[in-house]
This record gives sequence, C-alpha cells and structure tokens, in this order.
Amino acid sequence: MTSQQPRIGIVIGSTREGRFSEKPAYWIDEIARQRTDLAFELIDLRDHPLPFFDESMSLLYAPAKNEAARRWADKLAMLDGLIVVTPEYNHGPSAVLKNALDYAYQEFNRKPIGFVGYGGVGAARAVEQLRLVSIELQMAPVRNAVHIGMVEFLGIWQQGKSFDDFPHLGEAATGLLNDMAWWATALKTPRETV
Repeated sequence: MTSQQPRIGIVIGSTREGRFSEKPAYWIDEIARQRTDLAFELIDLRDHPLPFFDESMSLLYAPAKNEAARRWADKLAMLDGLIVVTPEYNHGPSAVLKNALDYAYQEFNRKPIGFVGYGGVGAARAVEQLRLVSIELQMAPVRNAVHIGMVEFLGIWQQGKSFDDFPHLGEAATGLLNDMAWWATALKTPRETV
C-alpha cells in the first residue's frame, strides 16, 4: 500500500481556438488545489494531438500502435482518476474528447471520473453520454458534477462575470471533489494490489 495522495487529472476537453473550456478547468483546478487529500494535474488535450481512432483492434485487446496514443496512455496510467471539463456540441461531448477516451482502455480501469460541463443545460446531455462511455471503460463515474448553464456560461464568457458571481457552482465543485476524494481513495489500494 502506498501513502501517496491519489493523483487526479483535470482534462481540458476541447481544443478549439477561442475555447471557453480553459476557464472552468483553471477554476476547478484552483479550488481543487486547496485540498490536502488529493493531488491534481491539468491535462490539455492540445498537448496530446491524437489522430482519429485508427487502431487495428480495440485497445481492450492490444496496446495502441500510434506513438501519440502510447504517450496519452502513459499519462493516464500515472493518474488515480479524472475530472473531465466538457463542452456540449449537438447534445454530446466534443469529438476530440470522445476520441481521447477511445485511445486507451486499461489505463482508465477502476478509477473514478467526474465532470464539469458547460453550455446548453450545463452540458447535462454530454455528461450523461460520457458516463456511459466511462462505465464501458470500467471507470466509476461519481454522482456529483458541475453544470455551468447558459446563464452562467454567457455571464462569464461575455459579460465580465466570474465564477464567484455564481456561488452554487462552488458548492457543486465541493460535492464533486468530495466524491472524487472518496472514490479515488477507495479504489487506489485495491487497484495497486491486483
């Protein structure tokens, strides 16, 4: 058994120019780093430029042949859980985020995953799809999430407001981080002893 704090990656799930996703990612990271029970790392998908999934078989059965995908898997293997910051495009997550989830398998297994979503209905539809995908990756999606609805999104993005202007988002972040701490701690020891 290790005494090291569980390490949680905060994934910026959009690579678009002019993206909003950096704002909630930096915000949740700032809140998270005030905790002493977990360690955090921001992970930008721009730093992991993966081609569209093009492996000869599912990564359930064989490791990726693509070098960028192997680097991505190595990064994931160092983590004990993920918080994914996701937009909602056409009632779903970004293609680049889904592709990143497709480009690993064992590195996701038996780890918690939480969500910070933004856009229409707080990206609730994208988050629900990501929950289903994460279950197939043998992850444990936590109950609490942060949903940045259109009022908050537009207020922060276009009207000069900050996350502090919407205290309910901070309360949601606390619930999410508490869930992540419980699940990351609960799953870390058994995962390391297998």
